Amino acid sequence: MIRPDLTLPIPETITSAHFIGIGGSGMSGLARMFLDAGIRVSGSDRADSDNLRALEAAGATVHVGHDAAHLGDADTVIHTGAIWPENPEFVTAKQRGLHVIHRSQALFWLIGGRRLVSIAGAHGKTTSTGMLVTALQALGADPNFVNGGVIEQLGVSSSSGADELFVIEADESDGTFLLYATSVALITNVDPDHLDFFASEDAFYDAFVRFGNEAREAVVISSDDPGAQRVHAGLTHEKVITFGQAADADVRIEDIVTDGPVAATLRHAGESVRMQLAVPGVHNAVNAAGAVAVLITLGRGLAESVRAVEGFAGTVRRLELHGAERGVQVYDDYSHHPTEVRAALEAMRSVAGAGRIIAIQQPHTYSRTQHMYREFAEVLERYADHTVMLDVYGAREDPVPGVTGELVSGAFADPTRVHYVPDWQQAADYTAQVAHQGDFVVTLGCGNVYQIIPQVLESLRRTDES
Repeated sequence: MIRPDLTLPIPETITSAHFIGIGGSGMSGLARMFLDAGIRVSGSDRADSDNLRALEAAGATVHVGHDAAHLGDADTVIHTGAIWPENPEFVTAKQRGLHVIHRSQALFWLIGGRRLVSIAGAHGKTTSTGMLVTALQALGADPNFVNGGVIEQLGVSSSSGADELFVIEADESDGTFLLYATSVALITNVDPDHLDFFASEDAFYDAFVRFGNEAREAVVISSDDPGAQRVHAGLTHEKVITFGQAADADVRIEDIVTDGPVAATLRHAGESVRMQLAVPGVHNAVNAAGAVAVLITLGRGLAESVRAVEGFAGTVRRLELHGAERGVQVYDDYSHHPTEVRAALEAMRSVAGAGRIIAIQQPHTYSRTQHMYREFAEVLERYADHTVMLDVYGAREDPVPGVTGELVSGAFADPTRVHYVPDWQQAADYTAQVAHQGDFVVTLGCGNVYQIIPQVLESLRRTDES
């Protein structure tokens, strides 16, 4: 992992930008906005993808694989923290004396001093950003935005708008959410994570306190999440708006109904409005309340804000249905932290009804797996009927001896509820054997676990129920 050096100067003018790791959801969104700004864009990624092909169609020069020759005549090189320091494009750019900046600095350059709404938190950032962006558009606004995932009804993760307002998903994983000059800060929750970057849990919480206190206009923060409550206690900002189920929340959630897409009542300043979302799960009612609280902060009324948020259709890789075979529906979800896995499985239960839930879990990073394997096992055993455990997706990390998917499966109290299968084809075949008509399969993880879905569907097609 390359830690971002935010002391490096950001160029005033960029005419030709090269993105190392251009295929990721965040990086591809940035690249698209650079194209919108009339800047020549090139980039590379280790594997081909739909994102690469879409950027190529939009005018970018893209490469599969990394090679110093791909830099071309770029004057600025933009990278993620997930590349290796030995990456030939990164090394050569440094040797040439090009501007080499982290993706967060590229986003800072794009924002350019506009009024900024930053959404941060351990979970729910992408969904909350999508809710806010689509609600603003439904209300007639045309915001600029950069999200960490594709917004379902828009088909993109970023777009250049005509308005002064800029909405971003702000990444706390490497501390870069502190770079931006935020006007309105939304803190969805604060669940200690990314301790490979932060020196301690205290440092993690302190970063969120600073993020909130530095907001120019207001802080919108959860009233219910224990971590957010700890951050709230440290805030000295003169305008703090809370949302959640707490009795004293400024935007209060009541009467939640979860049998299908979630519904709830939102109350604010003596007014109440019934809300019916198109997505399931209590967590999405909470996300929606946070988005509504931001809209109110931006000067919108409660009723119009609720109506606008109701139109949100979801984001890609958040309980996304990929297909069905033999009466078994197969979903995918980006969840990669125990809290997120619990929320996804609780939402899936509201969809599944009496059907069984079979989770295919791919642990993400060795450090998180080593730190949280017991929590993963506890959540999966409690909320899924059966779990198929794959091996760890290391991402930016080197393997750690003894840290595999088996570490998680071995922590199950009931070993009959989990099956560790590191081979993907064997995992797909096993899933097809244990799944029955009316069951729901969901892949869980932010790595490449979604790529097993075609194998699962094919195995379901050719496996007769016993």
